[in-house]
Amino acid sequence: MRVALLTGGGDCPGLNAVIYAAVKKGINHYGDEFIGFLNGWRGVLDNNWIPLTLESTDGIQLKGGTILHSSRTNVKKIPGGIDKVQEVLKTNKIDALIALGGDDTQSVTMFLSEHGVPSVGVPKTIDNDINGTDTTFGFDTAVMIATEAIDRIHTTADSHNRVVVVEVMGRDAGWIAYASGVAGGAHVILVPEKEIDIDHVCALLKYNYDHGKHYGVVVVAEGCHLPEVGQVIDEGAKLDSFGHARLSGIGEALAELIEKKTGYETRSVNLGHTQRGGVPTAYDRTLGQRYGLHAIDMVHDKKWGRIAVLRGLDITDITIKEAIASNRRLDQRFFDVIADLEAKV
Repeated sequence: MRVALLTGGGDCPGLNAVIYAAVKKGINHYGDEFIGFLNGWRGVLDNNWIPLTLESTDGIQLKGGTILHSSRTNVKKIPGGIDKVQEVLKTNKIDALIALGGDDTQSVTMFLSEHGVPSVGVPKTIDNDINGTDTTFGFDTAVMIATEAIDRIHTTADSHNRVVVVEVMGRDAGWIAYASGVAGGAHVILVPEKEIDIDHVCALLKYNYDHGKHYGVVVVAEGCHLPEVGQVIDEGAKLDSFGHARLSGIGEALAELIEKKTGYETRSVNLGHTQRGGVPTAYDRTLGQRYGLHAIDMVHDKKWGRIAVLRGLDITDITIKEAIASNRRLDQRFFDVIADLEAKV
């Protein structure tokens, strides 16, 4: 078979591991031929691609980012976009398409599959919030990077008797904030699933100061809601092609509010894209490769319109429709962990 791959949406560590494994098994076990469209769906529209061989993909599983580059391109909103995609795939004699991406990318994959394009998906989100899968590659790396940053924040916050608010990724789900906050011993952990109770936040920080620890570390996900403000967005940024605003600034806004209400000197740090950059952890390298191996098997089993998922220790697959129907979010079990680790105030 002649198989095409693409990566859409934001990059994350582990994408290259998926590509590497799919190409390696496809060539060695199935005798497939591969191409990779550059810059996500934009590359399909522009018929911009590179050959993917054993030689060109050798060692890429060790690298971060994606050798295919990426974009946020919604072909459904481009006049004639779907027809153009189908035309380009036909021109290049593509028998199957493997799309690596999150909800937005996979919404296009599902649409194409429903309209006769043999397509399968691999879930990609740094936020770990795709429905139906226990863990997405890149999440472990992001948590490790965020946790290391929080560890370092403890020492400087303690040295200066300050409160430091650390803003991490997480638009609709607080998995990174939860995992890095717990691992890094944050005094306050705030997630998008629950609106911020600023009085409770300040009470927790005051407890620290009243009990000999004259500093505080607050971890907040970028998608958290401040009372009467909601999510804090980057006013200068345009909506992307899927209608999403760029979230940025909750950490700074929260720090200003904490200082105003407590009188404690408060600073903020936005970890931003450092969380999704750099080389993947060993876990993400192996997980990504397992996703890639399953993806090429799905192609040969003709499981069109389905997406690979991790369930427990097993890689299996579900319909893309099920995967993008809702976000996988923190529930009461995780709220209880946060509450049990907080001071009683």
